[in-house]
Amino acid sequence: MQPILRDGPDPAPATVVLAHGAGAGMEHPFLQTVAEGLAATGVAVVRFEFPYQHAARTGPRKAPDRMPVLQATMREIVCEHAPPPFVLAGKSMGGRVATMLADELDAAGVLVFGYPFHPPRQPTRLRTEHLAALRTPCLILQGERDPFGTRAQVAAYALAPGITIEWLPDGDHSLAPRKSSGHTAADHLAHAIAAAARFVRRVTRPT
Repeated sequence: MQPILRDGPDPAPATVVLAHGAGAGMEHPFLQTVAEGLAATGVAVVRFEFPYQHAARTGPRKAPDRMPVLQATMREIVCEHAPPPFVLAGKSMGGRVATMLADELDAAGVLVFGYPFHPPRQPTRLRTEHLAALRTPCLILQGERDPFGTRAQVAAYALAPGITIEWLPDGDHSLAPRKSSGHTAADHLAHAIAAAARFVRRVTRPT
């Protein structure tokens, strides 16, 4: 059984399953701030770690697991900890996994903080094919100068009509702007959490 961190009420009207990115675990300050911010709105947030990251707690760091392992881990967490309605969510790689499973698992929505549309400096290696057919409502919170997909680059991609992208001015892959922009990382993250909370309420509201 995968260890988890849980924020928010129990029971809760909805659950957000929140996955980490490739280089940081479930206790990273970014994820903790997101989890606490969403939980403050009355939903449950479940954080977990993929096997390679959990193994790094007691051994050397490893490269991320292959996609089948990442997907199997998220499926397991949903099965054990996320009764409907639930939203799949993640930072970067974790968000990519969430988008790949949302339709299969019948998620109410999928939420991504910094989608990795392509590797940095490799704009032709797109990770968007499945996004063109995504049926689940999706909100992507993306920095305008994210090296994994800038605003100008993403404008040319074929994405499903249910995908909404909210752009954070001058934001990088963690949504943080440069000081010269007149914005702050804290303000951008607070804005992203508020937008995410509105999305979660909308897609999990009883019909």
